[in-house]
Amino acid sequence: MKNMEKELLCPVCQEMYKQPLVLPCAHNVCQACARELLGQQGYIGPGGDPSSEPTSPASTPSTRSPRLSRRTLPKPDRLDRLLKSGFGTYPGRKRGALHPQVLMFPCPACQGDVELGERGLAGLFRNLTLERVVERYRQSVSVGGAILCQLCKPPPLEATKGCTECRATFCNECFKLFHPWGTQKAQHEPTLPTLSFRPKGLMCPDHKEEVTHYCKTCQRLVCQLCRVRRTHGGHKITPVLSAYQALKDKLTKSLTYILGNQDTVQTQICELEETVRHTEVSGQQAKEEVSQLVRGLGAVLDEKRASLLQAIEECQQERLARLSAQIQEHRSLLDGSGLVGYAQEVLKETDQPCFVQAAKQLHSRIARATEALQTFRPAAGSSFRHCQLDVGREMKLLTELNFLQVPEAPVIDTQRTFAYDQIFLCWRLPPHSPPAWHYTIEFRRTDAPAQPGPARWQRREEVRGTSALLENPDTGSVYVLRVRGCNKAGYGEYSEDVHLHTPPAPVLHFFLDGRWGTSRERLAISKDQRAVRSVPGLPLLLAAERLLTGCHLSVDVVLGDVAVTQGRSYWACAVDPASYLVKVGVGLESKLQESFQGAPDVISPRYDPDSGHDSGAEDATVEASPPFAFLTIGMGKILLGSGASSNAGLTGRDGPAASCTVPLPPRLGICLDYERGRVSFLDAVSFRGLLECPLDCSGPVCPAFCFIGGGAVQLQEPVGTKPERKVTIGGFAKLD
Repeated sequence: MKNMEKELLCPVCQEMYKQPLVLPCAHNVCQACARELLGQQGYIGPGGDPSSEPTSPASTPSTRSPRLSRRTLPKPDRLDRLLKSGFGTYPGRKRGALHPQVLMFPCPACQGDVELGERGLAGLFRNLTLERVVERYRQSVSVGGAILCQLCKPPPLEATKGCTECRATFCNECFKLFHPWGTQKAQHEPTLPTLSFRPKGLMCPDHKEEVTHYCKTCQRLVCQLCRVRRTHGGHKITPVLSAYQALKDKLTKSLTYILGNQDTVQTQICELEETVRHTEVSGQQAKEEVSQLVRGLGAVLDEKRASLLQAIEECQQERLARLSAQIQEHRSLLDGSGLVGYAQEVLKETDQPCFVQAAKQLHSRIARATEALQTFRPAAGSSFRHCQLDVGREMKLLTELNFLQVPEAPVIDTQRTFAYDQIFLCWRLPPHSPPAWHYTIEFRRTDAPAQPGPARWQRREEVRGTSALLENPDTGSVYVLRVRGCNKAGYGEYSEDVHLHTPPAPVLHFFLDGRWGTSRERLAISKDQRAVRSVPGLPLLLAAERLLTGCHLSVDVVLGDVAVTQGRSYWACAVDPASYLVKVGVGLESKLQESFQGAPDVISPRYDPDSGHDSGAEDATVEASPPFAFLTIGMGKILLGSGASSNAGLTGRDGPAASCTVPLPPRLGICLDYERGRVSFLDAVSFRGLLECPLDCSGPVCPAFCFIGGGAVQLQEPVGTKPERKVTIGGFAKLD
């Protein structure tokens, strides 16, 4: 009880609550403190009555509470914000019913501005429970001394009872005297002595009626009159007893949990204290590291400065030496110098052989001096511009020198991330993000059986690059994945979660085999045997002229080189939206070979488009699964019939009323269930079902692709062929 005093202190006066009011933000404040705080903001109640509303700043100091001097005045910018939001009065504002005043109260606990409504403090509930707690606390610690009887003659005795109706405290004798038997006062219920009398029940501030219900929509206690008013029309209102029981159960449960985990709380406190100690040590180490790095930068700068100054000094000395030699050379040309005097003496020689011998070398020196005189230029320049330093980039780096930041949350590239036989995940860092040394990938199944506790993520650490492979995913599942980067500063935030659907069955890997095509010269298969293009060429162009008189328009087909004999298989492909007519599906290998080794006539009246056989087969009506199941695609659309049988034939066609078209998705998926004899066509991006057909699975079944006119099909490549870093799902996984 003695340790909760800080919970009973008003945030304004820092004394125990006296008649606390509950603000809309759920914080409490003394009624007197609330009035004085509004008075500091310049609010004057209706009619200027200080007793009904907070006092005006113009009131005399004697009318204010002595606690007012201990409070700090609000900042001017906050006062302006309150006035602009509709608080107080200002020129041009008229108090009236057309524009009701919106009173904003600055909550001292949450430092926010809460709206009190038109009635101001008069519309707030009084927190009677908090008052009772304060009284019990005062009695337990004897705060303020004993409470004296208010009716005794001096000296008054210690009060033993209180009366809410009389709003006074009594000793035993005075209580009997003022509550005689046989009178109405004898029915007053005595209470503990107190200095603050409160009503027996909580009263509605609007109607002065006892509250009986609780509005869950407004989260406010209401009385019977409030309940029937239009203000709470359509709100969810429950009796106070129900709200009381629900909140009491929640509070009891939470308190029981806290009391039952005192050891955990103490352990966490010890952990926090240890973290504080480590924080102090780590902070000191960080300071020393920064100081050492800065000193290292200073040492490097000092060393660089010394080397640069030495280079400038050497250049200066070399230039001075060259200029000094040039000065000496020019001084030798002056009258009275040694060279000129020597030349003059040589000219006095009359012996011709001797003159030639002595004057030859002298003439070379005089010639060089004359040439230097005629083409004079200093031997070295005085400028040292080549020794200037460009430190703009370095200054910018030093100015921007700051602590290393963790990488920002990566952005997963949804256009390149997909699931097939494996999951390929690709991401990138946002612009201007600090670099990441490596990444951590987390993933989990969202459709896995629920387990107690938080969601368990599988994790892969230290993934290099910006893409990864997740091997061996479960088929027919939904995976959620996220990525975060890491560098020397630590781990950054996780990316947004991305959800990927895995194929409904194991992926079937196969290549294209055009040996059974009726016109292999019109089918161009790529070198990797994973793409095929139909090039009709001149024969179809010539057949178009005879289209009205009858022609033999052949169907070109290419099969997969793998046949399915059991289990479930899935594969995906992309059809060129500009294709004229392409059929994607499966069929019995024997029937496909039998049908396409002889070129059937699509336009011939003997050809049955519904069964893929001669029209004579119509005589026998046997309800059996068709040997083929194809999905018809043309001009960027998919033709969907009224039932599976309409698409089971090789060239099935329905009337306009029995069929519809849907846009062609980027990739088509085919799922074959051999045991059930069913084949499903899916949107390979969203895995939305397009069509499901029966299929005769009495023998090996292989993929087939048919072309009428121009078209192209590209099989989806297995993810494992990408030379990316692999991350195995089935291996060891670190769990949160």
